[in-house]
Formats: sequence, structure tokens, C-alpha cells
Amino acid sequence: MPDRVLNAMHQPAPNIYTGALLDMMDGLVADLKAVARTRHHVAIYVSNGHGGWEASLVNTTAPGEKVLVLVNGMFGQGWANHAAGLGLDVEIMDFGKNAGWDLARIEMRLRDDPKGEIRNILCAHVDTSTSYKNDVVGLRKAIDEAGHDALLLCDCIASMGCDRFEMDAWGVDVAVTACQKGLMVPPGVGLVFFSDRAAERQKNLKQVSPYWNWVPRANPEGFYQFFNGTAPTHHLLGLREALNMIIHEEGIENVWKRHERLARAVWAACDAWATGGPLEMHVPNPDQRSHAVTGVSIGAPTGTALRDWLTENLGVTLGIGLGIVPAGDPEWHGHFRIGHMGHVNAHMVLGTLGAIETGMQALNIPHGPGALAAASKVCAGRL
Repeated sequence: MPDRVLNAMHQPAPNIYTGALLDMMDGLVADLKAVARTRHHVAIYVSNGHGGWEASLVNTTAPGEKVLVLVNGMFGQGWANHAAGLGLDVEIMDFGKNAGWDLARIEMRLRDDPKGEIRNILCAHVDTSTSYKNDVVGLRKAIDEAGHDALLLCDCIASMGCDRFEMDAWGVDVAVTACQKGLMVPPGVGLVFFSDRAAERQKNLKQVSPYWNWVPRANPEGFYQFFNGTAPTHHLLGLREALNMIIHEEGIENVWKRHERLARAVWAACDAWATGGPLEMHVPNPDQRSHAVTGVSIGAPTGTALRDWLTENLGVTLGIGLGIVPAGDPEWHGHFRIGHMGHVNAHMVLGTLGAIETGMQALNIPHGPGALAAASKVCAGRL
């Protein structure tokens, strides 16, 4: 999170009845839509991404209706569990934790549903646990080829503001994200973007939870209706500053390019380390890797030992290997993740890579040479 965002939040509570906070909302909403690449609607919730999951479901489905959930990581499964808890008929298509989607298999399943019992298709653009970036464009094509009318709901919590995502051009009906990660604000605000088609679906529901109902949030008659009550005032101030940086200064295309370049720098370092040791990236195919996070396997108990050493000695925190294996399994200690999302630049990434190499040296973990040189070449535009 940039100091600019934190400083924007560090002020007395603003007036929530009149003045600057209210005046900035039209521009804030327009800039949020610019990040998602949509001309449609956005609803703002005082929540995390899980709240966005719930909002997306209660506005598009009724208990008992069927949803198809594409799973290749912990968060796809989490969204499925959320849907089941809301009384939906959940069908999971599980591709494991070491593969992307099988689009032909998905299209075949949709062709086998001529009555349109599947109301929604739920997917994660990037599943933060496995670091797979899934093919949303290909999924839209598979849905269209099957002639199916299901709404396409996409979890973009890890990807929005990091990986290229274009809601309207890609034919996504609902996109869920949150203010942390790519949007660079402390957690606390969930965002749900929805198309006109999704809005029409909601009109046919007999009942929608007043809190999660996206209609007054997207089309408020009064300021408080944006949030179904008191506004998350300081998160809005931080989000305003973050969007200034993303949309009006760097530009979303350049934000995507920066994340792509820094991700390739991380991958170049990992490739070099892998030549002389056990380290390997969780996603073999670069085209399927997220530009926000890189999952790494290094063997148990080395992953946890390296994470702990970096935290205790260098003040660097690596992500745990979330959901790759169950937490009680000894192999859980063989995985970690390198985050490169949001307010990151070359010297941050190179510093993190240098810290990881220092930790491997300190713990006598075998690794190949030349990692920092390879990463530097990417940052310099030479690879």
C-alpha cells in the first residue's frame, strides 16, 4: 500500500451528509468502472471479497437453483462452499491444483444442459492459492459455443489491477473484487461489477437480502444508499487516492505492463534457482501464471524454514503455501508464495529476490546461480 494512500486515510472523520466525500463519489464510481473495463454497474460493500461472493450470488440466484463452479484452487472451492451455504445446488468441476481449465470438458457439460438448469458459472480469474491465471476469454467462447444462457461470474480479487481483465470485452456478467491487493487499499471494501443482463436476472427474484441488494447501491437516491448505511469513510479516501495513481497517473495499461514485467523478473530468478536445487514454480506454463503472485515448491520442511528465517532476520514476509496440501500434512511446509501485486516496483521485487537468495544461502538450501542477474535483465528490458 502506497504511503500516499495511507496518508489520504490519515485525517479526521469527514462529514457524511454533505461536502467533499459526497462530491467525489461520481468520479470514484467512474474510475472503478475504468479499472474493470466496464460501462455497466458497480456496487460497493463494507466487506471483504467473501462478501462480494455472497452479493454476487444473492442478486442472481434463488435457493435451489443450480450453479456450476470451476475449481482449481482453494478460493474456487471457497466460493462453491459459500454457494452451498446459501442453499444453491452446487455442481463442482474440479481440475485439481496443478492444472488450468479443460474448456472442451466445460463446453460438453453445458451442451448436456439443454434446459438451462445451470443458472450461473462461477470461476476465479486468478486463484491466489495456486497462482493459476485462468482463461476467461476461452471460457466465454466455450459458453457461447454451447449456446448456453448461464451468467458468467468471475472472482477477480487477486487479479484486478494486476492482470489484464476486461469485463465487457470478455463477456463477463459479474466481476467480484476487493480494495486490497491490486487496488492498494487496506482490506474492508468489496466491489461487485454487474452487467445489464445480470441486473435483469435480479428483477425476477422473489426476494433479495436488503443488505446485499445491489440496486440501491448502484443507483442510490441518497449517499447512504451506496453502502446501506454509514459509509466506509477512510477506505473511500484511500481508494480515491489509489485510483488517482492507477487511472489518472500511471494508466491501467501501464499498470498491467508493470505487473507483467515484475512477474517475469520473479520467474527468471526462480528458473535460475531451479537449475541447481529443488525449487520449482507451481505453474509450469508461463501463459497460465498470475502476474500478481507466484506459487513456489521447495520441499518440506524447507519452505517454512525459509519463510521463518526471512521474517526473523530480514523482515521479509513470504506467503504460505495456501491450500496446496492440507495444513496438517507435513508437505504443507514445502510451499510458499511470492506476492508481486499492487504498489510494487523493480527495487522492491529485486530486494525480495535478494532476501530469498540470502535465506537460501544461510540455510544451505541448494540453488542454481544467476537469479538476481536474470531478474535484473528482465527489469532492464533485456529479456
